[in-house]
Amino acid sequence: MKEIKCECGHINPIGTILCESCGRALTEEANSKKLHDMRYEGSARRSQTYNKSVIDKVWNFFSSVKVGVWLIVVTLIASAVGTILPQEMYIPNTVQPEQYYADAYGWFGEIYYRLGFHDLYGSWWYLLLIASIGISLVICSLDRVIPLYRALKKQKVSRHDGFLRRQRYFSETTVENSEETIELLKKKMKDKRYRVREEDGNLLAEKARFSRWGPYVNHIGLIIFLFGGMLRFVPGMYVDEVLWIREGETKAIPGTKQEYYLENKNFTLETYDKSNEVFNKAIEENGTVAKNYQSDVVLYRSEDKKVAGQDNEFKKMKEEDIQVNHPLKFDDYAVYQTSYKLDEFKSMSFNLTNKESGKDFGKITVDLFNPKETYKLDNQYKIELMGYYPDFSGFDDKGEPQTKSPVPNNPAFLFKMFSPEKPEGEISFVGIRKNLEPLGENEYKMSFAGIETRDVSALTVRKDLTLWILGIGGAIFMIGVIQGSYWNHRRIWIRRVNEQVLVAGHTNKNWHGLKKEIEYVLDGTNLIIPSDQQQKEG
Repeated sequence: MKEIKCECGHINPIGTILCESCGRALTEEANSKKLHDMRYEGSARRSQTYNKSVIDKVWNFFSSVKVGVWLIVVTLIASAVGTILPQEMYIPNTVQPEQYYADAYGWFGEIYYRLGFHDLYGSWWYLLLIASIGISLVICSLDRVIPLYRALKKQKVSRHDGFLRRQRYFSETTVENSEETIELLKKKMKDKRYRVREEDGNLLAEKARFSRWGPYVNHIGLIIFLFGGMLRFVPGMYVDEVLWIREGETKAIPGTKQEYYLENKNFTLETYDKSNEVFNKAIEENGTVAKNYQSDVVLYRSEDKKVAGQDNEFKKMKEEDIQVNHPLKFDDYAVYQTSYKLDEFKSMSFNLTNKESGKDFGKITVDLFNPKETYKLDNQYKIELMGYYPDFSGFDDKGEPQTKSPVPNNPAFLFKMFSPEKPEGEISFVGIRKNLEPLGENEYKMSFAGIETRDVSALTVRKDLTLWILGIGGAIFMIGVIQGSYWNHRRIWIRRVNEQVLVAGHTNKNWHGLKKEIEYVLDGTNLIIPSDQQQKEG
């Protein structure tokens, strides 16, 4: 039940349409007068033979080209939808993604977030789509390439008459002295670089069979490429993070598991002046044009001393200037200079001042990134910081101050001032160009005394261990494209039956080229040039 034995003696797998050896039709449909479908040489494909078990049904589902195309279409649509709103990596890191999408884009943003489009390329269902495409490519290839390879490898030189007569190019000629003709044909086919095999006076000329494997080489390249793409979601294989680091600050480099640290010693910005005629117009429109911006950094490596209660030691690895297109490289990482922010507020100073006399009773400096709760002055004067709003955005309906982010873009403070005259304290709300007294007239105020700023560097940290896999996949894919595009599999059969000489030809594409070669081979003989039987059918 699992095999079909042909009259020639060859045993074919169940589901075979044309005998792998002689080409005889094994089914009534294949035995009709229509031309043979030679796409897979009439071989038995698993997906068209078995459909009983769960494995068979899964195999048949993924072996369908339509299923593969629909998976690609759905993936492309999902990728397009993922570009409608910004991905999570591009939204402000000071707010929760769920809140950001709902506040910025309303109900659409909320649905967008809940469906996982905010982190599309990391969502489980998108990875499942990519994996399904890979599975479809594997099963589609195996379902076709194995029986095709087996049929081409086992094909005999002497093919059945019915097989030859149902080829697209076919002719039949009566020849008295066919042996001389056969010898001439062998020579001319070898001139065209055909590999000629002979059996019982019959010929099979074949060339460029390797081109039949081009689509499957494409599939292998795509599978490797998809595998490399999916490896980017494996921890440690791919890193693409932005590190904002201020002058004088030391931070752990993202993706290094706190093994490497970076210190930003200094940021430098150089601009073009108006003496440069090339940038005159740009300077007039934008004010400044950057000539060079760089971060002078020191790379450290953490060395764990493995002693409880003690911090790790830092070993200085290298000191380097990071410029655009001149990254800092170490291990498999590269740190690029991508952007900057000038004059970010670092600290603000205030004087405690008597409003009536204008006399100052001390100065405090508030670190905008690590503020204290209490600041003590001389002579029983004290300042208590009751509230700090780094990026003050206004008051809510209840009159409470609000902040947009933890970055000190517009700092505001709620101070409580203690003095000998006011031991219970006075409340003052102080911001840029704001000095409010919410509980009534105060005797003292916090007057602005100065500000300290520093520059911030935006560095992109990249690590990609999948590039070589993607490169190999892309190279194999291009080999398959070239292999299947610039060559075509051509075969010419010559069979003698008594005084009749049958000539048939087949190719997987470029039929005109095959016809020209057959005409060259038959030139100088009495054999009739094969006609295109497909046109006759039409």
